[in-house]
Amino acid sequence: MSGASSPAVPPVHQDPPGGPRAVAVWGLGVTVYFVAITYRTSLGVAALDASERFDINASALSTFSILQLLVYAGMQIPVGLLVDRLGTKKVLTLGVVLFTAGQFGFAFSESYVAALACRGLLGCGDAMTFISVLRLGSRWFPAKRGPIIAQVAGLIGMAGNLVTTLVLARVLGTFGWTPTFAASALGGVLILVLVLVFLKDHPAGHAPPPAPQPGSGYVRRQIQQAWREPGTRLGMWVHFTTQFPGMVFLLLWGMPFLVEGQGLTRAAAGELLTLVVLSNMCIGLVYGQVIARHHAARAPLALGTVAATAAVWAAVLLWPGHAPAWLLVTLCAVLGACGPASMIGFDFARPANPPQRQGTASGIVNMGGFTASMSTLLAVGVLLDLTGGDFTVAFSCVFVLEALGVWQILRLRPRAHRRERERVVASRVEAVHVPV
Repeated sequence: MSGASSPAVPPVHQDPPGGPRAVAVWGLGVTVYFVAITYRTSLGVAALDASERFDINASALSTFSILQLLVYAGMQIPVGLLVDRLGTKKVLTLGVVLFTAGQFGFAFSESYVAALACRGLLGCGDAMTFISVLRLGSRWFPAKRGPIIAQVAGLIGMAGNLVTTLVLARVLGTFGWTPTFAASALGGVLILVLVLVFLKDHPAGHAPPPAPQPGSGYVRRQIQQAWREPGTRLGMWVHFTTQFPGMVFLLLWGMPFLVEGQGLTRAAAGELLTLVVLSNMCIGLVYGQVIARHHAARAPLALGTVAATAAVWAAVLLWPGHAPAWLLVTLCAVLGACGPASMIGFDFARPANPPQRQGTASGIVNMGGFTASMSTLLAVGVLLDLTGGDFTVAFSCVFVLEALGVWQILRLRPRAHRRERERVVASRVEAVHVPV
């Protein structure tokens, strides 16, 4: 071919430049995720208060978080499709409106049914945040920054959990239910204004290609094509297996376990929950750097986290009587690795799917951990009621889900790695044979 017949590659195919503006715009998106996390985890420090306010047992209490995660998990693929079609700003805006309304409603709920509906609304808005933030990062930063950007997003999100354990728990004890939850919802109003004014989907000159008009089978094709990729399924099972032990502990059952099961004061239990969050933030930075430099470390890090989690949980649950303080500290430090390890799932799905399918693939991956968390929340609540509050029996369900997840990871890992190698070879061949 002649040079005239080979136009220059348009900017859309080039990596975004990154830089300070990218950090500012992406940082605004991550702030939305931060606020959503504070709302999502607010029930974790208010579980005992909610039980008294609504006069409910352990199973009914767990239904709050189960419904929230059920809505969250069920929304992941629709949200992924929406992000692929509409872009980040529109989806994030809708998410902020929904989770803020849910938090306001929860503040003024007097009945169990009303409070349950508000947590479902909150879960719907929360579901729209993380996938949007992942897409925002991929639009504003070079692809090689993907692992560290995802880990930092997760780290900042966990800072929202830190606010919950350090601030919200104390404010709740001082001011009570309605003032605490209503005041926290004001953060959603502020972030909504900032998103509407300042958020941009992509940098100038890096607009995505116009999306094709969807036919009747668009949704089905997007889901099928993403699911056919072994990397997508491997990412989902990595997320499934790694995330839920820490999520369940922080979201609902950590405080009751430490106070009622281990005999700690609320203050001491709150400090241990804070340790989980701090550990998560520190380990997230390490995991992101390691994976960015050594791609082959993804599976060993994920499986190592699962093994460490299972080992420390077994030690705590089998310890006669109350576990010693050093062992509970170890448990909380190890549980902090669950969030960063779950982010590795997206690092398997990202190279397996083209840009126009990233939202859908991320939605499938994100369903994994929240499905496992939802199942565990239900199982723990039911087992506590059946056994009269035996936490050893209740938390033993953690090992069942971890075993299932490890089996799936080991089964899918060779296929996913083979497909990745094929893509790398194909891309190198294509780069060598560019027409001139």
